[in-house]
Amino acid sequence: MNDSARDLVAQRVQALLPALRARFGDRVSTAAAVLDHHGGGGEGVPIRSLPDAVVFPLDNEEVAFVARLCNQTVVPIVPFGTGTSLEAHVAAVRGGISLDLSRMDRLLDVSADSLDCRVQAGVTRLQLNAELRELGLFFPIDPGANASLGGMTCTRASGTAAVRYGTMRDAVLGLTVVMPDGRIVRTGTRARKTAAGLDLTRLFVGSEGVLGIVTEIQLRLWGLPETVQAAVCQFDDLRSAIQTVIAVLQIGVPVARIELLDDVQTAACIAFSALTELQPRPTLFIEFHGSPAAVREQIETIEQIAADNGGSGFAWAERPEDRSRLWKARHDVTYANLALRPGCRMIGTDACVPIAALAACIEETRSDIEASGLLAPLVGHVGDGNFHLGILFDPGSEDERARAEALAERVAMRAIRMGGTCTGEHGIGLHRIHQLVAEHPEGVDLMRAIKRALDPANIMNPGKMFEMAS
Repeated sequence: MNDSARDLVAQRVQALLPALRARFGDRVSTAAAVLDHHGGGGEGVPIRSLPDAVVFPLDNEEVAFVARLCNQTVVPIVPFGTGTSLEAHVAAVRGGISLDLSRMDRLLDVSADSLDCRVQAGVTRLQLNAELRELGLFFPIDPGANASLGGMTCTRASGTAAVRYGTMRDAVLGLTVVMPDGRIVRTGTRARKTAAGLDLTRLFVGSEGVLGIVTEIQLRLWGLPETVQAAVCQFDDLRSAIQTVIAVLQIGVPVARIELLDDVQTAACIAFSALTELQPRPTLFIEFHGSPAAVREQIETIEQIAADNGGSGFAWAERPEDRSRLWKARHDVTYANLALRPGCRMIGTDACVPIAALAACIEETRSDIEASGLLAPLVGHVGDGNFHLGILFDPGSEDERARAEALAERVAMRAIRMGGTCTGEHGIGLHRIHQLVAEHPEGVDLMRAIKRALDPANIMNPGKMFEMAS
């Protein structure tokens, strides 16, 4: 976007401020610190592209009021949750209004009998689980960060428990969406299946804010498991660990989580999270949910499979505090990686491939890392074929940054070549637009057509997911 177009958007926002302040009062901000917080692009590679104002709505009607104003004046809207996205989804690359939904944080309804609930988009996953616990229920989709459920819906998030419980695509039953022109549309029902027309719910799940503003989500819930047990198992090489995962999936062991860390990643976690009982070797973190008898059977089966593949050093975590320590270490891998090279930056990858291609893809990727001369720990939700690199580079070195970006690009293209995807859970955002074209060369034009039909003025998170003709 050129400077003159950006200036025009800023002028339009200035003209809207009296109407916005009359409706929202001090829930409209143009303070420098607030704009900076909403223009940083999330937790990925830093990008600074600020909105011209931030609005904090409380309900659907207030969101619709903003949408109508912005649609009439062609002002961009960037929906904002907690700012934890990794692909610059929340950067205001064309200015406009950052619509911060964090104050829409109410649990609207919950049914223990039907195992479902309805939440406003600003409710976070930890907040939801804290409120559900006393009912014996939980929401298992766990991307690591305490993300908002609206943001998780819009990026089609998943995480460590996807192998057992699926992703947000599977957990969302219905939505309330404010369209760019201010219409409030409700999709889906509380039924577990429907054959009623086009599946509008899944059109918006993963839409990254480019089609409308998700304000409420109807979610599936699960009962808290009677028994939860976690374990770690270590291997001499990555292929043996991966073969263990493949065998576990092929015979249908219902593991709740099965995570792979390579030797570099394990070493980083040992140093950062004091996992001194581990050795810096390829490692599986595993968790089991179910009845005591079922969990015992799962454990015995996996121990045998791992032993057949050279696994050793099984360590079990039965107490809640021990499991929490283990999974906190897993969720803290980003900070563990950054601690390997203080002052460095990190580019994350998000390849996901068919299970049969997982070993070959990871082995090629490891060879690629070695050839690049970079430090790039590997961790993965390998139960669904998804793995990540944390590629470290010196931000003061143009050469290192270029090599890091080139390595990340090769990882994405390798996944596509092997029948997979450039992004298993992070989304396209700003950084993967060209990769989406490579992955779906015919489909992108259809995506653009849907965008034009629903958002002809192109005000919804413009510049993300795909480029639109000006």
